Amino acid sequence: MMEEAIRSAPKQRYALRPATRQGLDAYLLLLPWFAGLIFLTAGPLLSSFYLAFTDYDMFNSPNWVGLQNFEDMFLYDPRFMTALGVTLTYVLLGVPLNLVFALGIALLLNLKVRGLGMFRAIYYLPSLLGSSVAVAVMWRQIFGGQGVMNSLLASFGFVGSNWIAHPSYALYTLVILHIWQFGSAMIVFLAGLQQIPRELYEAAEIDGAGPWSKFRRVTLPMLTPVIFFNLVLGVINSFQAFTAAYIVSGGSGGPSDATLFYTLYLYQEGFTHFRMGYASAMGWILLVIIGAFTALNFWISRRWVFYGDN
Repeated sequence: MMEEAIRSAPKQRYALRPATRQGLDAYLLLLPWFAGLIFLTAGPLLSSFYLAFTDYDMFNSPNWVGLQNFEDMFLYDPRFMTALGVTLTYVLLGVPLNLVFALGIALLLNLKVRGLGMFRAIYYLPSLLGSSVAVAVMWRQIFGGQGVMNSLLASFGFVGSNWIAHPSYALYTLVILHIWQFGSAMIVFLAGLQQIPRELYEAAEIDGAGPWSKFRRVTLPMLTPVIFFNLVLGVINSFQAFTAAYIVSGGSGGPSDATLFYTLYLYQEGFTHFRMGYASAMGWILLVIIGAFTALNFWISRRWVFYGDN
């Protein structure tokens, strides 16, 4: 009788506390992100670290070679040093010029003029298209032997060149393309300009400061955190530039390796020559280089970035 009463008694359901239930719901919603982190980021990252110490061609099992890939890279591969030099030139020229141009346009768009929203959209448009294959193809047409640039020069009586096929000019056409992709940095600069208190400019005017003095003593110091933010992102993105160099050079990095970006050479080694172990080693060297530049920027920022409380 007792056992029948126990079996017939209604069973109590275990109720989760609201906080626990919310936590489980949050983890359930984050599950796709965790899956992507494990299978698309962490997994390939660890695999590439192992492959960096192997001789692997994607068709046979990896063969452990230790530090041989890194020794070949720095001691016996002149194209690696060429790619590194081309990329450093691109970063050191393109990033500062891009920031200067973006800041100049942001200053203009911060003025109180009619149709400002339309102008902002127009100036931001290159950024929406800047990394696409279509724009790289367009750039190739502009600076080709029969391109728009030479037609424009001919109208003024000058003889142009096949800019993208000339070793002395090819890299600089890509630098110009990088400068043209100023939209993202411009938007950030514009937001920073609108956060500067108007009272600072009024106080500077009372002290007799002119436009240049207000820019140098008010605008620039207050914008230093924004400049630093754009600088860090610009350096990281520039070291990873690939699409423009691949399309403009036809994937070769030419002429004479003048546009052989680091990522383009990494791609050639991994997917053209099937030296995936060597390409993995190059990827980790790139990670170290980007980390070193980022750390250097943070260390130097203590000397020139003004946050308002220091």
